[in-house]
Amino acid sequence: MASMMQSRREQRMIYNPEDTLLDDRTYNMALGGSVMYGLILNIIICVTLGNRLTVAIYKNPMIALYLIIGYVVCAIAGVLMSSKSKSPVVSFIGYNLVCVPLGLVLSLTVSSYVRAGAGDIVLQAIAYTAISAGCMIVLSIVFPDFFSGLGKILFGSLIGLLIAGVISALFFPGAYNLITWIGAVIFALYIGYDFWRAQQFPKTLDNAIDCSLDIYLDIINLFIRILRILGSRGSSRRR
Repeated sequence: MASMMQSRREQRMIYNPEDTLLDDRTYNMALGGSVMYGLILNIIICVTLGNRLTVAIYKNPMIALYLIIGYVVCAIAGVLMSSKSKSPVVSFIGYNLVCVPLGLVLSLTVSSYVRAGAGDIVLQAIAYTAISAGCMIVLSIVFPDFFSGLGKILFGSLIGLLIAGVISALFFPGAYNLITWIGAVIFALYIGYDFWRAQQFPKTLDNAIDCSLDIYLDIINLFIRILRILGSRGSSRRR
């Protein structure tokens, strides 16, 4: 994982004189537009396919296994395409190979909340995620020096979070909420860090699309954790 991330970072720093450099405004519009495209596509998938996919899995549980395997394969292929290619078209295809199957997986989670009558929690999670992401991006612009030093800290924290999650699931299930909160903080900071990092690469359309994938994944991970936090609070209140 670390070597793949390093490879993606090094590939983006390579500037081909034949590539067209964008001005800051156009670059960030392409970056933000790509992120919004992925998020809106996920919303459409959740709204139109979530319930249907849930029913299909209820009838044939093997569909869930096929979906997870398909997502893993497509996600790896998509990340490799975006990291190795200098073509915006190929990178955009790779971006879709990640966000489309991820949207299908995410739709199952969203559908479970909606079917349980907790659709308002999903809307709250979307709102809180949007506010958090916006704040982190603004903070990364105002305090670039702070976010520039977060790379190794966040990566180490993420590895620690994964290990803590496994240990918690096996021995300390009561620590689940705490780990979810920590994860939310880590991915919120990752949004600001990845936006700051996106500004350090040559401002090409390909780099804008590649960087948008990082920010998109940060936002989705933050949303999932905020949804869990709100869902856990809702369950406690209903008791």
